[in-house]
Amino acid sequence: MIQPSETERTETAVNKPYAIFLSQEKENEHMFKVFSADVVSRLQEYVDIEPVIYCADDLALPEVQRAEYVFATWGMAGLSEEQIAAYMPKLKRVFYAAGSVQDFARPFLNSGVAVHSAWAANAVPVVEYTVAQILLANVGFYQSSAWYKNNGYDAAHAACWAYPGNFKVKVGIIGCGMIGSMVCDRLKQYRVEVLVSDPFASDEKLQALGAKRATLEEIFSQCQTISNHTANLPQTVGMLHGGLFDLMLPSATFINTGRGAQVVEDDLVAALEAEPGRTAVLDVTHPEPVDPEGKLANLPNVILTPHIAGSSGNEIERMGEYMADELVRHLSGEDCLYSVSMKMLETMA
Repeated sequence: MIQPSETERTETAVNKPYAIFLSQEKENEHMFKVFSADVVSRLQEYVDIEPVIYCADDLALPEVQRAEYVFATWGMAGLSEEQIAAYMPKLKRVFYAAGSVQDFARPFLNSGVAVHSAWAANAVPVVEYTVAQILLANVGFYQSSAWYKNNGYDAAHAACWAYPGNFKVKVGIIGCGMIGSMVCDRLKQYRVEVLVSDPFASDEKLQALGAKRATLEEIFSQCQTISNHTANLPQTVGMLHGGLFDLMLPSATFINTGRGAQVVEDDLVAALEAEPGRTAVLDVTHPEPVDPEGKLANLPNVILTPHIAGSSGNEIERMGEYMADELVRHLSGEDCLYSVSMKMLETMA
């Protein structure tokens, strides 16, 4: 984390602004894991804040009404513009120590309250998960593991030659926002050819990432592994369908850490049944969890993980640290790194 200078410590101690932790409900199991004791202590160097959770039922309390800054995480209270105006007249900024702000940000932004998100911190474990899955998929890890158990060593070893490995292989990235960009950047250390589908990514950005622009059809028909990182927006629902999945190579892998609703899952199932050498690694589904009696839960070439790609365990404290650093930048007059604008909400997750 950014360390304050002695001058900053002295100046902020003189007249600290008032801040609170806000949640939809009083009992938020994540709040003081994200904002650990160390992070709370860090915040207290700059703002007058106590490790107490205020919730939507507390809006009439004077502590809420005098708050200039709000710190929150998963389970953030969704307030209307009328509630913000009536109960939080002094509020200047919301520091959200988690990823997507789609569910609550607009009323705050419309009320002139700045919103900051730790999406970059939450992106790190998603990127790590994704890159690991891509590298494993390219060597046939998932299929060979099953073959070894079911058919023995020799059969599994022979079958692995259907997979090209991680040298001069094509990898497709759908969506080149924060996470997709970071995945592309990390893949630069491997000799893979990255194809990207994202209408909002500039040619300059793709060039800097060492990636090539491609259509979805090109990605699904050419890439050994395809990873979805598209923003969760109404226009992306059902965008990945049978017309694309049917193009997948016989040994290709589809990875989804975006959102399950972006996938027409019946079409994905049909493509996996048509070519058992294909694999799907799904950290998200729609609905979530999957039907335990359904095909996604029972097909041998589907790998399911329970939405674990985002921050978990010790990783969630990083989100609190990011927002503490963002507060320091703001109070020091520096440019903030993780502000969210209304325009950004049109394309971000």
